[in-house]
Amino acid sequence: MKDHTIRPELREWILTTTRDGHSNQDVLRLMKEAGYSGEQSRHIVARVLKIPVATLTLGTGKRPNGRRTRHPAPPLQVIGDRAVRVTLSVDTPVIRVLEGLLSDQECDELIAQSKPRLQRSLTVDVDGRHQTDERRTSQGMFFRNGETPLVQRIEQRIASLLDMPTDHGEGLQILHYLPGQAYEPHYDWFDPDQPGFEAVTAKGGQRIASVIMYLNTPEADGGTHFPALGLTVTAMRGSAVYFAYETGEEASLHAGLPVTRGEKWIATKWLRERPFRP
Repeated sequence: MKDHTIRPELREWILTTTRDGHSNQDVLRLMKEAGYSGEQSRHIVARVLKIPVATLTLGTGKRPNGRRTRHPAPPLQVIGDRAVRVTLSVDTPVIRVLEGLLSDQECDELIAQSKPRLQRSLTVDVDGRHQTDERRTSQGMFFRNGETPLVQRIEQRIASLLDMPTDHGEGLQILHYLPGQAYEPHYDWFDPDQPGFEAVTAKGGQRIASVIMYLNTPEADGGTHFPALGLTVTAMRGSAVYFAYETGEEASLHAGLPVTRGEKWIATKWLRERPFRP
């Protein structure tokens, strides 16, 4: 199918729909409902989005327990006006280091917007409420989904990069670490054997992926460590580490290492298998 056979209205609808956070599978499903054949839809979407036809499937893009993220493919992902370089790729667990996910200005603005609201960092308790935890010694705050134009833009960029609607994300969390502060090894998925599992997952299902964005470069240390792999991701301003996991995946154990000089600012986005309702 040649480009000139794609109606301008259809091209614009596909671009707008994907920018709004809908997956490629959502677009294919809607086109099928509108009367397009499966193969015709795949070729049209591939041409409009400039991606290989082979990467598009006619399935739902879901697993029995809910949606899963698309893992960024090296070496480069172009999302809007950002050229995001995948500088490290691990398959088990799935880890990607994303260079250039945020601009310097976006990092500075996130820090400035969060500073007036910082307090002792919280974790999620067994009933889904936020609580203090001795393992986490930083200060932090949460933005509501889409709370500011900047937050909305970053959430949409992550949604496009990972092929996940924005409503599958928890509110963006900003954390500030001073020298000696850290977050001890932990899992981001919720343990089904812990009391309150049903309560915490009722808001959007299980967590399936995390994106940790570094808003500054500490003077020394402060990286994200994966003990099972002997891997430490260096905290570099504007870059991020993305990792996906299944419930019970022990290799996803990770820690925020202590900052030994300077300070560390990060922004974290957790993704759920279903739309998240705070």
